[in-house]
Amino acid sequence: MKGGDTCGSGKETIGRLRHLRRVSSKIPVEDMAYIVRHLPEYPNDRVLVGPKTFADAGIYKINDDLALVGTLDFFTPVVNNPYDYGQIAAANALSDVYAMGGKPLTAMNILCYPLKSLDKDVLVEILKGGADKINEAGATVVGGHTLQDNEIKYGLSVTGIIHPGKIVTNAGARPGDALVLTKPLGTGLIIAAIKANKVFDEDVSVVTRSMTLLNKTSSETMLEVGANSCTDITGFGLMGHAFEMAEASRATLSFSAERIPIFDGCERYVRMGLIPGVSKLSKKYLKNDIRIDSAVREELIDVLFDAQTSGGLLISLQREKAETLCKKLQEKGVMTVGIVGEVWERRDVSIVVLP
Repeated sequence: MKGGDTCGSGKETIGRLRHLRRVSSKIPVEDMAYIVRHLPEYPNDRVLVGPKTFADAGIYKINDDLALVGTLDFFTPVVNNPYDYGQIAAANALSDVYAMGGKPLTAMNILCYPLKSLDKDVLVEILKGGADKINEAGATVVGGHTLQDNEIKYGLSVTGIIHPGKIVTNAGARPGDALVLTKPLGTGLIIAAIKANKVFDEDVSVVTRSMTLLNKTSSETMLEVGANSCTDITGFGLMGHAFEMAEASRATLSFSAERIPIFDGCERYVRMGLIPGVSKLSKKYLKNDIRIDSAVREELIDVLFDAQTSGGLLISLQREKAETLCKKLQEKGVMTVGIVGEVWERRDVSIVVLP
């Protein structure tokens, strides 16, 4: 059944959110690479992780036992329910801290909104959703900043802590490691279907649950088991973030396409042409860095490039540890299905996708 209104807190509210939500997406990976390359550098021995490595968050050393983890993320509405939107935005912002193995402590809201055309109760619901999710993470919202704008944008800056010797980055994948993905792919396609008012209600429910799910358990469990590398899968899709991991680690990542979890209905939305623009750009940009077996279905390939919102973690670790990790995550209710690939010695491309 098409629609998506059933998940809202009232049809008037949903209609206003849909009317005010224009297409807005992450800057394509090639443009971000160009921008970062041309930024000035100000060396600081206390900056353990900065922007040049495309890591998930920045890390600043306080002393030998303590470092700060900082990140920021915000975007236009991805679902019609304002409370869910707030939760998703918070879970997405927190994810960068979790990907580095950090513990979030505080968060600050970033909110743009059209005050004259939007009921203030909608804004209350958005902020309540964010605050509840931050509280679930064991952190606290300590303030924020708001601006009037023609469209809604919401997100958070998050500050956390980490031990300088226990940082997990996207640069530590080692040949022989197995790859584990902790959430299914396809949020971008389903969000596109929501925006086009062509989504099936059951798909909205499932993907909303996934996007509001914190990566807290996955992060804590990977630290417990022992991970070599990690990144969260967001706006550049699985292939884009895997490319960053491969380049940073000077390795090649190999994936088994049929083992990668995807949401039901995603390939249907691909056939309907509901592919986010940033996903198409990532696919074009990475075409010379990825080798895909001809047996892999074209619809599935598009899902692998799909831009994610509040996606899962891609974790690289020794195979025996990976099997332990998958078992522990499944016992804790995380949506992973098992090992989805492995790390090879560096070859002529960054990523290989097999059937």
